[in-house]
Amino acid sequence: MNHYIPNDKSDQKKMLDAIGVESVEDLFSHIPDEIRFNSEVKDNPLSEFEVKEKLKSLADKNISNYPCFLGAGFYDTYVPSTVGHITSISEFNTAYTPYQPEISQGTLTAIFEFQTAICELSGMDVANASMYDGATALAEAVLMASRCTKRKRALVSKAVNPSYVEVINSYSCGKIDIVYIEERNFVTDTENIKLSDDLACVVLQNPNFFGAIEDMDKISSLAEKLHENGSLLIVSANPTSLSVLKPPAEYGTDIFTGEGQPLGGNLSYGGAALGLMATKEKYVRQLPSRIAGQTVDKNGKTGYVLTLQTREQHIKRERATSNICSNQALNALGALVYMMTYGEKGLRLSAENSMNKAHYLADKFSKIGGVSVMNASFFNEFTIELNISPSTLNDKLLKQGIIGGLDISKESDTEKNLYLIGIGDKISKQDMDRFIEITAKAVK
Repeated sequence: MNHYIPNDKSDQKKMLDAIGVESVEDLFSHIPDEIRFNSEVKDNPLSEFEVKEKLKSLADKNISNYPCFLGAGFYDTYVPSTVGHITSISEFNTAYTPYQPEISQGTLTAIFEFQTAICELSGMDVANASMYDGATALAEAVLMASRCTKRKRALVSKAVNPSYVEVINSYSCGKIDIVYIEERNFVTDTENIKLSDDLACVVLQNPNFFGAIEDMDKISSLAEKLHENGSLLIVSANPTSLSVLKPPAEYGTDIFTGEGQPLGGNLSYGGAALGLMATKEKYVRQLPSRIAGQTVDKNGKTGYVLTLQTREQHIKRERATSNICSNQALNALGALVYMMTYGEKGLRLSAENSMNKAHYLADKFSKIGGVSVMNASFFNEFTIELNISPSTLNDKLLKQGIIGGLDISKESDTEKNLYLIGIGDKISKQDMDRFIEITAKAVK
C-alpha cells in the first residue's frame, strides 16, 4: 500500500481531503468484508528477481506442456517464432480498430492480406475479418443466409460440432427455425434431406465433428438442389484440412466458415480463437464484421480502407449485418504470418504431417482389443469406441503426462463410450506410442 498512499501524514491528509474521504480505510469500503484480506501480511517484500522466480515456480505447476489430443477444433500445432515476433510489434499489438485509414495503413494492409489468404485457402470470392471464433462465425453465417434468401428455416447436421450448434441456437432464437439432419455411421445423411420453400440454408461440417470426411460428391449434388430451391449451403471446415482436401468452393459452398486457431494459434486454455468467414461475391453486402478494401488515394497511390461497413456502429441497428464489436485483427495477423511463413507447400506438408500421424495412431488403436475405430475416412482426428469410460482413460493418461481425447458419448444417439482424438503436427511418435501403451493396459 505504501507504493500508492503517501507516507507523510500531512501529505496523506491532503490527498484524503482532496478526494473527500476521512481515512485510507474508506478507500476500500466498497469491497465486501467476506472477500477482503484482513490479516497481517507476514511475507517479507520480494525483489523483482524474486517475484519473477516465484511466479515461474507457480507457472511450472501448469500442465500446458503436456501433449494434447483433445481436438474438436483446437489442435496442438507448432507455431513458428515469426508469428510471435510480428504480432508483438507495438504498432500491431496496441492497435484496436482502424477507423482512421490515414493512420492505420499497416493494420488495414494486414487485414486485407489475411482476407486474400483465406479466399485462396477456401476458394471463395471474398472474406472478412474479426469474427470471434468458429462457433460465432457459423452462427453468423446462418443469419446471413436468412438475410440473403429472406427465409426463416435452417437444416443443421447432427455431425456439426455441438458447441457450434449451441451458439447457432442462441443467435437464431426467435428468428430462425432450426431443424436437424440425422447422421448415419458418423456422417451426415445428405440423401434424405427434404427441401422446402422456406428453407434458407443447410449447415454442414467437413471434416465433421466426429472427424469423418463427408462425401463431397454427395454434398455437390445437394448444393445443386439447394441452389435450384433458392437455398444456400454453409460449410464449416478446419482450415488446415483445405491444404489436402477439396476446398469448399469446389463443391458448391455459398458460405465458408472455420476456426482459425490451427493457423498459428497457441493452445492457451482453449484459445485464442479466430473466426474465419468467406462467401461468394454476390453475397458480399450481407457479409458481417469488417472488410478491408484496396483503393487509391488522390495521388493515385495504393491505400486500404474499411469498406461496406454494415456493422451496427455504422448504420441503424435494425439494418446491421452483425453486432460484433471486438477486433480480432491481431489473431488474424498471427494467422496471416503463419500462412506466409509456411507458404503453400509448407501448409500442405504440415497438414499431411498431422494427417499421417492421425492415421498411424488409428491403425495402432485398431489392433487393440476393446477399442474400435469408427471412421472410414478422416483427416487429423477420429472417433473410437472404448470398452471403458473415456473419463477413466483420461485420468490414467493425465497421470502419465498426457492430455487425452474428448468424451463425446453424449453427442451420439448410441450408448457407446465414444472418444474423439485430435492430432496436431507437434504430436510426436513417442507421445502417440505412450498413448497407445496406456490405452492398451487400461482397456484390458
